[in-house]
Amino acid sequence: MVVRRAVVAAASAAALAVPLLISAPSSASPAPDAGLQPPPKQPVAVGSGGAVSSVNPYASRAGLDVLRHGGNAVDAAVATAAALGVVEPYSAGIGGGGYFVYYNARTGKVSTIDGRETAPAGMRSDSFLDPATGKPIPFDEAVNSGLSVGVPGTPATWQKALDEWGTVSLAKALRPATRIADDGFVVNGEFRAQTRLNEARFRDFTSTAELFLPGGELPVVGSRFRNPDLARTYRELARKGVGALYHGDIGLDVVKAVQHPPVAPGSHRAVRPGLMERGDLARYDALGQAPTHATYHGLDLYSMAPSSSGGTTVGEALNILENFDLSSADRVQALHHYLEASRLAFADRNRWVGDPAFSDVPTQELLSQEFAKDRACLIRSDAVLDSPVAPGDPRHPGAACTRGNGSEEPYEGTSTTHLVTADRWGNVVSYTLTIEQTGGSAITVPGRGFLLNNELTDFSFSPVTAGVPDPNLPGPGKRPRSSMSPTIVLHDGKPMIALGSPGGATIITTVLQTLVNRLDLGMTLPEAVDAPRISQRNRTATEAEPAFLDSPERTALERLGHRFVPAPTTFTPSPEIGAVAALEFRPDGKIEAVAEPKRRGGGSAMVLHEAR
Repeated sequence: MVVRRAVVAAASAAALAVPLLISAPSSASPAPDAGLQPPPKQPVAVGSGGAVSSVNPYASRAGLDVLRHGGNAVDAAVATAAALGVVEPYSAGIGGGGYFVYYNARTGKVSTIDGRETAPAGMRSDSFLDPATGKPIPFDEAVNSGLSVGVPGTPATWQKALDEWGTVSLAKALRPATRIADDGFVVNGEFRAQTRLNEARFRDFTSTAELFLPGGELPVVGSRFRNPDLARTYRELARKGVGALYHGDIGLDVVKAVQHPPVAPGSHRAVRPGLMERGDLARYDALGQAPTHATYHGLDLYSMAPSSSGGTTVGEALNILENFDLSSADRVQALHHYLEASRLAFADRNRWVGDPAFSDVPTQELLSQEFAKDRACLIRSDAVLDSPVAPGDPRHPGAACTRGNGSEEPYEGTSTTHLVTADRWGNVVSYTLTIEQTGGSAITVPGRGFLLNNELTDFSFSPVTAGVPDPNLPGPGKRPRSSMSPTIVLHDGKPMIALGSPGGATIITTVLQTLVNRLDLGMTLPEAVDAPRISQRNRTATEAEPAFLDSPERTALERLGHRFVPAPTTFTPSPEIGAVAALEFRPDGKIEAVAEPKRRGGGSAMVLHEAR
């Protein structure tokens, strides 16, 4: 099967035929072209034959093109992800990692791939401590360094998914993304805003400035942005396979960039070299593993097991909520219980979840109904728990109702991206991938066109509580704890909803709140995605979007003792929480693809045969 160009509206096709405006790197900043138009995008699409939802119309179109030419949901997911590496390079790419959840319509089984980045063999529990003071190094120094770069897992995830469940080769799956990198995409306001957010640190690395600051300036909205280096890298992966990264020349260039970051002359930034060796790449393995499983209102929810904390934390919170009657008739109490369940689940997540290859993670116990019932006994309808709440002991749930003090969750980057796909045969993919915060480590591999992650900053830099083991300290070959929560919900063994989100630790609360909105508060899926978000993660204050801060629910919840603060904009252009991509499989046999209507500039939902 040959994967051809996606079929688009005539106006879009004509736009792509105009002469290229720039070639990155360029000697001058490009000017906008009024005749240049990106593919159309819409937040909701309903139809049949297959569907794709992501944050970007170029990426969704790439996945839909694969479906149109006979590919399945896995093929489409890899094509969409590769395209996101081109058009959303500050959120994802082959320099990062992620988690892949797959529903097989033939077997009715849900499987997952842990493609999380790993620490190099040279990393130790004190690698983020200053040897002179014994204290954690400044966070900014950790992020913008080779020290923060984990061994990438994304290429291995793509290959494993295609080998296990796909129908096309990696070379074919990469073709749409390679064309986008060659031909270019239209710069939008979000891309420019994210570049501006990272401008200072991008200028400190020669390869990054050359690529993302063409002519030394911010990319202009309406201009065409090309990445020929990434196109060449994708072609090399297509010819040689992912071994080109894990055993070949691409990997050699990655290691050079990590060990000797391309710091710009005159930069005053202290950039620490990394510990990665070629052997670390050669030892990397994307892990096939069983998903987490929880039930809610008779539905079966499948998500990622550790090293991600997404599946256990969303599942535990829902188990806690099942002890209460949440209803749209009392929205304030429903939101109150949602916040308290999230607070408790995060307390347990922070204490117990890490890489299961290095820690004894009580995954099944965290998801037990007995433990959730004991944790639920702490929740009162007329008061708020004092944060940080102490964790319970899932192996001895009888003591879970004891009050006490715990620790807040450590920092986790708020970028990342998510996609969902489905095909005509009923297979479904929910896939979250990342390079950590917006712009990753800010290090672009010279000549390769992609940014490296700063994923190792997800480790705890030092023990949070004296005397209590921390399962998330750095270690050789270890996967840092993640919050990515790609989720598939089944009803009577068939897919009902697939969803996920970017957002660091707020991924968990975004997925949880979207499910509560849809399953308890009577919202449609588009309404559930669009609703204002609030995120409680065992902190004294709950982060909230502006629309919620202006709502009457805020005042009512504050009377109960909740305290709200605006969602931060440290690493994002806007005070937003998450960016959901989701699918719902309707009783009439149609698929409803849903993306964000406004967050991150609005997402892109597409179906193969749209219903009129």
